Amino acid sequence: MTPPATRIVRRKVPPFGPWPESVPPVLQRIYAARGVLTPEDGELRLARLLPPDALGQVGRAAAMLAQAMASDAHVVVVGDFDCDGATGTAVAVRGLRLLGARRVSYQVPHRARHGYGLSPALVEDLVPMAPDLLLTVDSGIACHAGIAAAKARGWRVLVTDHHLPGETLPDADVIVDPNLGGDGFPSKALAGVGVVFYLLLALRRHLREAGAFSGPEPDLSVLLDLVAVGTVADLVPLDYNNRLLVSAGLRRLRKGQGQPGLRALIELAKRDEANLTASDIGFAIGPRLNAAGRLEDMALGIECLLCDDPGRARELAEVLEGINAERKDLQQQMVDTAEALVANLPLDEGDLPPVLCLHEPDWHPGVVGLVASRLKDRLHRPVLAFAPEEPGSDRLKGSARSIPGLHLRDALAAVDARHPGLIERFGGHAMAAGLSLGAGQLAAFRQALETVVSGLVDPAQLRAELASDGELDVADFSRDLADQLRLAGPWGQGFPEPVFDGCFRVQSWRRVGERHLKLELAPDAGGAKLSAIHFGGWAGTAPPSRLRLAFQLEPDDWNGRRGVQLLVRHLEPAPA
Repeated sequence: MTPPATRIVRRKVPPFGPWPESVPPVLQRIYAARGVLTPEDGELRLARLLPPDALGQVGRAAAMLAQAMASDAHVVVVGDFDCDGATGTAVAVRGLRLLGARRVSYQVPHRARHGYGLSPALVEDLVPMAPDLLLTVDSGIACHAGIAAAKARGWRVLVTDHHLPGETLPDADVIVDPNLGGDGFPSKALAGVGVVFYLLLALRRHLREAGAFSGPEPDLSVLLDLVAVGTVADLVPLDYNNRLLVSAGLRRLRKGQGQPGLRALIELAKRDEANLTASDIGFAIGPRLNAAGRLEDMALGIECLLCDDPGRARELAEVLEGINAERKDLQQQMVDTAEALVANLPLDEGDLPPVLCLHEPDWHPGVVGLVASRLKDRLHRPVLAFAPEEPGSDRLKGSARSIPGLHLRDALAAVDARHPGLIERFGGHAMAAGLSLGAGQLAAFRQALETVVSGLVDPAQLRAELASDGELDVADFSRDLADQLRLAGPWGQGFPEPVFDGCFRVQSWRRVGERHLKLELAPDAGGAKLSAIHFGGWAGTAPPSRLRLAFQLEPDDWNGRRGVQLLVRHLEPAPA
């Protein structure tokens, strides 16, 4: 299987400034390419956070929670089995208790037993808890049957979600979702954890106006470390409002003020707490939490996030570490199988279809999203990976990942409209979605989706492009700049980490492990020799003597040195 050729494209930089001299010109250029044109645009102060009253229905939701607290009602938080859902559940439970709620519990669906969100099966399991009010986090907007079952039992249901709604809304008492039609909240990019944090802000204001606080009011900023982790891990766009939330959460973590469970996970991941970045969350902390929901029970992850005893939090984090190691092994096996499936596809003229639907009967339903993501990155086209709902089941669970330019949920909705009943259930975002269908329907679904995607995607969009922030001068290959870039974000979805390009002479190279390539390079423009690493870059042959690279400039503290290294994102022979 040969990935499509990648083209390095320089980002356009609009006029900007002026900036203070303390901000390097390289960083000024990077900010401008991402729409941050002045120092004021780049200020990340919580005082500039969008106010909660801009979020539709949040006032009604706050009043409902305040009434439940006043009557000592039992509030059960219904989470989700990904990192956003786990952090959102922890934020809801901790926040409600901070604000004075005395009877707060939580429940999270088990992927195999309950399926996604508030399902009728989960409602049955909630009966012994005797809830008065269910508060959904990061789910609910597509849970029509489960909400109906809960309402039939006399329970009130308050939905907080950020997913796109379908044509009809569930019969919840109140729904808070910035993506509801007509909602005027300026940021549509809040993660599920961000929505429930906003609800807590509104609840605190409601209680304040009602005179509920005789002393200092509760400080909800202590929850921002959890908000940051869930927001980054869910890959929602880091618009200005989300960067405010993530930046504030990172500041708490860097000061050692994070929840004990997060601090334990950071330590086990061998990350530098004092210099933690959004990238550390995305590649080290989020996956360790997500692994519990993928392979075991996300209640383990939530318990870790709610634990206040550092010793117990460390024990739970070690369990998550073991589950994550198992997940990585399983993921690699499934990715290898998926690549073999693609390599054996009967192709016309060698061209891959515009969207790939892959299935293996022994794949794990909790890991198919990671397989889809990995193949999407490599092949630069939407990928859907399917696994049996449980071993031997005739129902498939699918997880989908998309590329810029194709709105996945809209594509699934188009298939559903043209072929009613083909898809049993679907939901999600522009870039990620989930669905279920009968195993016997996969071939028909694959053909229907290919037809829809072919009409929505220009072939040029299926060619991989890597955006670069241009070349670096010889003097820019410095530790000072590497440190400044590392902490200048937070970088993430929609506000990408800086990537540069340039030509280099290969001084030496060696394979590291089975898949990685270590290089010693000399820039064409001169200057000191540079070390570089290309993870997964070993191609089985020696690299050319001159290379054009797309790379990130990163600090290198290996063996106590304070240097820099190039993290290679793409390499190709340098032009003559």
